[in-house]
Amino acid sequence: MENPLIAIVPAAGIGARAGRADGVPKQYRVLHGEPMLRRAVRALLADPRIAQVRVAVAAEDPWAAQALAGLPRTVWRPCGGPTRAATVRAALRDAGLMPDAWVLVHDAARPGLPAQALARLIDTCLLRDRGGLLALPVADTVKQAVPASSSGPEEGDAPADAVARTLPRDHLWLAQTPQMFRAGELAAALDACAADPRVTDEASAVELSGGRAPLLVPGSRRNDKLTWPEDFDWFEAWLRGRPDAS
Repeated sequence: MENPLIAIVPAAGIGARAGRADGVPKQYRVLHGEPMLRRAVRALLADPRIAQVRVAVAAEDPWAAQALAGLPRTVWRPCGGPTRAATVRAALRDAGLMPDAWVLVHDAARPGLPAQALARLIDTCLLRDRGGLLALPVADTVKQAVPASSSGPEEGDAPADAVARTLPRDHLWLAQTPQMFRAGELAAALDACAADPRVTDEASAVELSGGRAPLLVPGSRRNDKLTWPEDFDWFEAWLRGRPDAS
């Protein structure tokens, strides 16, 4: 491959929705004996075409060195910002990549990335010379909600949102990571959309900045993001059932 393929893992957040009471960010939660961040990085290292994994952590992070110790082709950099987009922008600057280099951005909270899905994304983007992301077609019926405060009086002590309407699920996909783009294209997109609250991932920055529409590459349910406490429960149960989970 003419241009290097570098992976960036933004890991500067605190993961408040995961419900940690000890103050340790969720990316360091131990899953079957191994921090989640380490599992996510190892999933990327499974593809030998990835020359290096660069983990962007908060400036005063005291956990990264131990969590990532001994992993090949891996560095961690204290360049994390206040948001995901800011962290990825800083990591791109820190890496000093040429514009034509390929960059994969992967969530630390997706430790179940299958090697086959990762290879499928890399193969597709290289073959088409175009950015893309792993994603899954929406299978469930999608409801748009009216917040409880505006849906009228409630009975009991637990107000609930109400259905506003059912949305057509045709052509809807759930974005996953990794998301893969040329370094120059991604950096320009993130710079152009630095103040745009609609940017929630790299693909949305490319879309909003007028870049070529990213390709949708089929992902995997194993690659679902671990966000809520119950997500960790099912993932650990899955790991316990695998003979190669260590």
